[in-house]
Amino acid sequence: MTTDDSTDEDSLAAERDGRRDLYRYVTADRYAAEYIAVMDQFTRTLLTDLSAAEVSESLAERGIVLSVEDAETRCYSLVGWGNLLPVARDPRVPTIAALTHSRVRFQVTQLGALVHQQVTELLNRRDGAREVARELLGSMALLLKNILAQARNPRAIDADALAADVTTVFTSHTYFTDTVRQFYAYLASVLARYDLAGEEYSTFKGLLLEYVHLIDTDVSRHSPAVRHRLEELLPLVDHVLAALDSLPTLASPDGTPVERLPGRQRGDWSELLSWYRGDSGQSGPAHLRATAEKALGQLLTNARRMLTSGGTGGARRSDLLHLATLFAEASVEEAHRGFAASFGTYSARHLGFGPDELDPRDTASTSWWDARPVDVPVSLRERGDRAARGRSSQVPDPGMDIVRLQEEAAQEAAARQAAADELAAAGELHEQRLTPSARDLLLDKQSEAADHGFAARGPGRADDFDLRVTVHAEDSDSPTVTRSDDGDVTFFRLKLYASRPGAAAASASPDEAGTDGDEGNDTLRQEGQQL
Repeated sequence: MTTDDSTDEDSLAAERDGRRDLYRYVTADRYAAEYIAVMDQFTRTLLTDLSAAEVSESLAERGIVLSVEDAETRCYSLVGWGNLLPVARDPRVPTIAALTHSRVRFQVTQLGALVHQQVTELLNRRDGAREVARELLGSMALLLKNILAQARNPRAIDADALAADVTTVFTSHTYFTDTVRQFYAYLASVLARYDLAGEEYSTFKGLLLEYVHLIDTDVSRHSPAVRHRLEELLPLVDHVLAALDSLPTLASPDGTPVERLPGRQRGDWSELLSWYRGDSGQSGPAHLRATAEKALGQLLTNARRMLTSGGTGGARRSDLLHLATLFAEASVEEAHRGFAASFGTYSARHLGFGPDELDPRDTASTSWWDARPVDVPVSLRERGDRAARGRSSQVPDPGMDIVRLQEEAAQEAAARQAAADELAAAGELHEQRLTPSARDLLLDKQSEAADHGFAARGPGRADDFDLRVTVHAEDSDSPTVTRSDDGDVTFFRLKLYASRPGAAAASASPDEAGTDGDEGNDTLRQEGQQL
C-alpha cells in the first residue's frame, strides 16, 4: 500500500468519525427536545436562514420557551457538530442590541437536513406492520419493456420520457425492497415473542398466511419478467446511458463529482440485474421465498408449543398485564379483594352443596372445626381436577379428504385448460359460440388486456403461459359479440381474438406480432427452464 492510499484511508476514516457528531443532538441528555425543536425551524422550508432571536420567537409561537441566549448557544453547538452553518449578514436593524442578536444567522447543512429528516421519520414511525408495495413489480416490468423498446431504436429515443422511466424503475425497486425489509423485520420481532398466544396469535397467523403468500405470489409472477427484460437490456444499456447523458445535468462549482440519480451508470443496471438473478449468491426473490418459509416454520413451532400438553402452554402475559393495571389503579382494600379473587386466597370456610348437603346446618358461615368432613373424590384430591382419565380417541385419517381435494383441483384445472383451448382454437371471437366456462375465461383475460392496453397506450393483450392462450384486444368501430347457451356478451368498440402464446395473431401488425411473439417465446422458454 502506498503512502497516498494510506493517507486517503485515514482522511476517509476521520471524515466518517466526524459525521457521527451529526446525531449527537438527538442523544443530548437534557436538551435533546430543544435541539430537535431548533432543527425543526431550519428544515421547515427551503433555504431558511435564521438568527437566534428569530429561532426564539418561532419556538415561542409553538409554546416552547427558549431565550435568545439559549437559542444562540444551541445553534453554535449544532454548528460544531456539523448540523448548522453560520452565515454572516449585515441586516438593517434599528438598535445596536438588535444588531448583536441578528448579525450572525444560521442555515442548515446538507448532511444536517438529511440527518434531521431521518430522525423525524424515526420518531414519528409507528411500531407496527407496514404494507409492502408489491404492485411496483408489475409496473417495473411494463416500464422495462418501454425502455427496451427505445434502446432497440436509438435514433427515436425520447430522452425526457426515457429518463422518467429509468428513474421510476430504480425508485420503485428501492421502495419495494425497503418496504419488504421493514415488513420482515416486523415479522421477526413478533415471531421472537415467546408469549404469542390466543387472539393475538390468531390475528398474526392470518396476516402471515395470507399477506406473505400474497407477496410471494406477486414476486413469483413478476420477477421472471423483470429479470428477463433486464438481461435483454444490459447489452443495449449504452444507448440508454448516451441518451441520458445528453440531458442537462448538475455541475458543482469546485469541479467535484456530483452524485447522479440511479440508472445513469452501467454499474447501477448490473447491480439491479444481480439482485434478480443472484450473481453473487442467492437472488432477491429466492431470498424472499426462503424468508417466508422460515417465518412459517417459526409459526408452526409456536403452534406446537401451545398445543403440547407437556409444555408450558399458552402464555398469560396479557392477563398478568391487565391484573397489574388493576392493582396499580386500585385502593388498598380493593387490591386485597382483587388479589383474593385472582389467586383464590380466601379465608378457610365451608362451602355448601345445596339440597345434596347431608347436614343443612353446615353453611358457609360454619367453621371448619365444627363442620363434618366432606368426602373428596380421588381425582380431585390427587390431581386437582375432575377430568376423566383414559385413552384418547384416534385422530381420523385425512387421506380421503386429501385425495378428494386433489381430484377437485385436477378437474378444475382441466376445465380451465379446456376453456383456454377452446378460445385459442376459435381465433377471431366475433359471432363465436362459446361454452360458459370459455366465456368466463374470456371476460377475465379481456379485463387484463384492457389494463395492459391502458398502461401501454396501445393495443392490449393478456398472456397466460400456464393455460397457453393469449387474448388480444384492439379498438374497433364495430363490437365483438360472443354467444353462449346462457346468454350473449357484447364488447362494444373492441375487436377480440385469441391465439397461442408466441403465435402471431391474424389482425396484429407484422412489427407488433413479431416483437410480441419473440417475447412470448422467450418467456415460455424461461418458464420451461424453471420448471
